[in-house]
Amino acid sequence: MKVKAVWQTCLGAAVAIVLASATHADAQSPAPASCARTEFESAVDEAGEVLRTLTQKNGPAFQAKLRQLKDKRGWSHDAFLAEGARFVRDDTISAFEEKSANLLAKINGAGAVVNAAATDCARLADLKADMIALVEIQNEKWTYMFTTLDAELAK
Repeated sequence: MKVKAVWQTCLGAAVAIVLASATHADAQSPAPASCARTEFESAVDEAGEVLRTLTQKNGPAFQAKLRQLKDKRGWSHDAFLAEGARFVRDDTISAFEEKSANLLAKINGAGAVVNAAATDCARLADLKADMIALVEIQNEKWTYMFTTLDAELAK
């Protein structure tokens, strides 16, 4: 349960950072017609950092639980590879990965537009929304994977 709280804290922080940067500008003055390239880069960097943090915190904990299940079941190395695969690749996880890939393609497409020194601020808002959605999807994927593994460990 502690791991889930950490995910929610990381996700909450990411959403707060991205939304604060968007609403802070809105509160000060009307939105400018164009935004600097650095604002786009900053939005990507912030989301990237949150995604890295999710992976760094969840990856080792998830691997430890997989090893715990391996020991509990007495699986050989080969059995572990075969049996453990379902905890990292199933239809639900594939759906999360597909949603993530679609968002990444959209984000990469937005990156192609940001080759000029400045661009439309509406695109920046869309990019931030896509980044928040990507973080949420990855958080949901980790939650699903841990829940599935925890249920198996409880048997």
